Amino acid sequence: MNLSIDHKNPLPLHIQAENLLRNMIKDPQYTGGKFLPNEVQLAKQLAISRSTLRHALNKLVYEGLLTRKKGVGTKVAEAAISSKSKNWLSFTQEMTARGIIIKNFELHVTWVLPDETIANFFEISPNKKVLKLERLRGKAEGPFVYFISYFHPRVGLTGEEDFKRPLYDILEKDYMTVATLSKEEISAKSADKFIASKLELETGHPILLRKRFVYDQGERPIEYNLGYYRADSFVYTVESRRE
Repeated sequence: MNLSIDHKNPLPLHIQAENLLRNMIKDPQYTGGKFLPNEVQLAKQLAISRSTLRHALNKLVYEGLLTRKKGVGTKVAEAAISSKSKNWLSFTQEMTARGIIIKNFELHVTWVLPDETIANFFEISPNKKVLKLERLRGKAEGPFVYFISYFHPRVGLTGEEDFKRPLYDILEKDYMTVATLSKEEISAKSADKFIASKLELETGHPILLRKRFVYDQGERPIEYNLGYYRADSFVYTVESRRE
């Protein structure tokens, strides 16, 4: 495509650069996560300063249309994974329904003493160990979510299960426990050093934290789940209907 700016146009240069970048994003040459020309090269080609170009780039990064990684470059953001609160499913079922193949990068199972928050949620003694399941998951291109789940001892999980299977499928078919209710909290936070390393981000980078509280048919708590999502790869959609 033609990359040029009209310096005789009264429209500010950074606005022209922004409009040009928006057109680049739509061009098949750059869609699907491809990298843009580097800042020095692009600023030179457009005959504008790097600060003017960066002004335009920052606007599109903020909007989630571009992603930038220090020392690597700027590329067009891939279509974000979308999760809807309606028709609640396990993560694996949710992604399968959208035709997304999920890769497990890490899987860790341990028995731990619950902290006060988890013990209170499960209504158990803090001296009673619970199963902790940690999974780093994403697409072939890289991870985009780190899950930490704690399970009520009542469920009966041993830690020997094949957690590559859909989680709620395991609970229902192997332990006769049906997850019927999910209460969730979504918040934005900065990635600490641990989560940043897992999600391949810089420490302090914005992420989404989804807390999921799962209950069985009798509304007894069975799972306390924390999901740390890359903010540039995940959109959470809430659908409400007024009766």
